[in-house]
Amino acid sequence: MSPPPRIEDAGHEVMHSLRFTRLLIPILIGIGVVGYLLWDQFDPVEFAKIQWRLHTLIWILVAFLLVVIRHIVYALRLYILSDKFFSFRKCIELIFIWEFSSAVTPTSFGGTAVALFLFAKEKLPLARTASIIIYTVVLDTAVFLLFLPVLFLFFGTSIIRPHMDHFFDLDGWGVTFIVSLLIMFGYAAFFYYGLFRNPAQFRRILVIGTYNRFLRRFRAQAVKLGNDIILASRDLTRHTNRFHFLAFVYTALAWICRFLVVNALIIAIVPGGYGNIGEQLVLFGRLMAMYVIMAFSPTPGGAGLAEIVFDGFLSDFVPTGISLVIAFIWRLLTYYLYLFAGAIVVPAWLQGHVKLRKKKEK
Repeated sequence: MSPPPRIEDAGHEVMHSLRFTRLLIPILIGIGVVGYLLWDQFDPVEFAKIQWRLHTLIWILVAFLLVVIRHIVYALRLYILSDKFFSFRKCIELIFIWEFSSAVTPTSFGGTAVALFLFAKEKLPLARTASIIIYTVVLDTAVFLLFLPVLFLFFGTSIIRPHMDHFFDLDGWGVTFIVSLLIMFGYAAFFYYGLFRNPAQFRRILVIGTYNRFLRRFRAQAVKLGNDIILASRDLTRHTNRFHFLAFVYTALAWICRFLVVNALIIAIVPGGYGNIGEQLVLFGRLMAMYVIMAFSPTPGGAGLAEIVFDGFLSDFVPTGISLVIAFIWRLLTYYLYLFAGAIVVPAWLQGHVKLRKKKEK
């Protein structure tokens, strides 16, 4: 995770993301990759096996319902993390904007930057802002670090890649997954230490680390991040265990809904896609492994990469000839939906703040 940017930089990025070209980039990347895969992999024989009937429609609606539930749960998490500073309706709106920003910017910047800008505009106290932004990183990573080892314990390396019987079968994608997971574990453990163990020492480590002449230009960012950790730690440690439990439960439920969208789409489209509980859990774990890699995508919202890795990671669940159909519906529900919804919600939100500012000036 990169250090939270300054509020003015975050505001500039949010405004910049509203430009048509910023919306166009991920759309063009996604369409380009889908077009290539359609030309390279589409199998009309496999596609003809899809039975477009009521069963298909019902399960696609289930997938859409999971997207809605996920959004509501994320809003609930923001509602409790803000100590009910925001109304639940406001949380629904802010999650739309947060997801929109993540869709139009690389994962190394998007969500964190826009959250800082949003909360500043909504007058959320600085300590609460710092705790929400940093704690959500720890919570999200904790879900992966809890679920993946449990699934691995029951299903072994099959949750990483298709046809993996042991670690010696790791290919390039598998190695990328292991490295990405270790990086996630490293920064989550580091931030957990700063939030709940020794925030002052965390800040000291950051500052000492920038004494190196190659890292000296990051000194100001390191100091700011260290100060934010101290503020967040003071804010979080005053809460009860129930607060932290609910925050984790909402986080876990949101991620479960995110991954079950693909389970539902496979049941909808792939003949015999139900499988058994074990197969559905392996699929669930495989999707988690896939997302670990996507989390470090340099493209906006993982555009292009998501469509590419989908077929490779799920080739034992979805015939190659129709995987593109499922991948397209999946991205339509979980990515392009927020892209287009955000293009409506964000301008309205900004306009509301402009009117409020003008009213105060009068």
